[in-house]
Amino acid sequence: MRNPGAHMAVSDDGQYVGSLSGGCIERSVVSEALDSLKDQRPRVVRFGEGSPYLDIRLPCGGGLDVHFMPINDSKLAQHCKNAIAARKPFSISLPIAEKDVHLSGEAKKLGLTILDDSISVSHEPNPKVLLIGHGAAMTSMARLSRQMQFDVEALTSDQSLMISLSDERFNVHLLKTPDQVTDIDSDPWTAIVFLFHDHDWEGALMAHALSQPNFYFGAMGGRIAHDARQKELQSRGVDAVAIQSIRAPIGLFHSSRDPDSLALSTLAEITKAFHQR
Repeated sequence: MRNPGAHMAVSDDGQYVGSLSGGCIERSVVSEALDSLKDQRPRVVRFGEGSPYLDIRLPCGGGLDVHFMPINDSKLAQHCKNAIAARKPFSISLPIAEKDVHLSGEAKKLGLTILDDSISVSHEPNPKVLLIGHGAAMTSMARLSRQMQFDVEALTSDQSLMISLSDERFNVHLLKTPDQVTDIDSDPWTAIVFLFHDHDWEGALMAHALSQPNFYFGAMGGRIAHDARQKELQSRGVDAVAIQSIRAPIGLFHSSRDPDSLALSTLAEITKAFHQR
C-alpha cells in the first residue's frame, strides 16, 4: 500500500499522522509505538503474514515489517522542516539497535537503503508546479495541483487573476512586462507550465525558464503556435535541445478547450513525468 521507507509519527498521547496501510494496521502500530516510547527502546514488528498478531491479516496476503524508533531530539523535526522549506533533499539515518536518530546530510541515493546496523530513508522536495500565463486554465491548474498536494507558484500578467489566486492563498507574482524573468524560481523538482493565450508574452520568459532546472516543461497551444514559438526561441539563441524538451500540445489527451479537462490532462502528464524521471 505504501512504498518502503514510508513514515508514521506517533506522539505519547496517541495522536498520529501518516499511514502505513489502507487502515488495516494503524491502531496496532500506534499501540506498538506507545510501548516503544514507554520502554525507550527501538523494535521491529511484523504485521500480516508471519506476524505475532494472529487477528491482523492484510487483504493483499503479504507481510509488513515496521521499525519503531523513539525520538527524543526535538531538534530533529525542526531540521527536517527546515530542509523541506528550503526544498533541499535530505536523508534520515535510523540505527536499528541504537536510540540516536539523525540527519545524514543531503540524499545521495533516493529511496530506502538497509544496512547491517541502520536504515537510511531519503526525502526529496515536494513536486512544484510553476504556472506562467493567464486565463481560466491558470486557476484550474492551480487548484488541481494543490489537490494533488504539489507546491504551486504562479506568475501572471493579469492583475485580476493575481488577486483571485492570492485570495485563495496561492503564491502568485504579477508580471508587469514580458521580460520580467527574475521571478522565475525553479529546481529539479519543478514542472514549468506556460499557459499564455497571447504568445507574445512568452519569448523572454520562456527563453529564461528553459535555462532553469526542471523535470517537466510544457506550453499551451496547438502545433501552429508551437512552430512559431520554436522560431522565436531560435532567434533568441536558445539551445535546440532545450527547445525540443518543450511538451506542446500539453497533456496526455489533447484538443481540450475546457480549462478543467486541460488541467487534469496536464497534471496527469506531469505526474507521469515525475515518477519516470
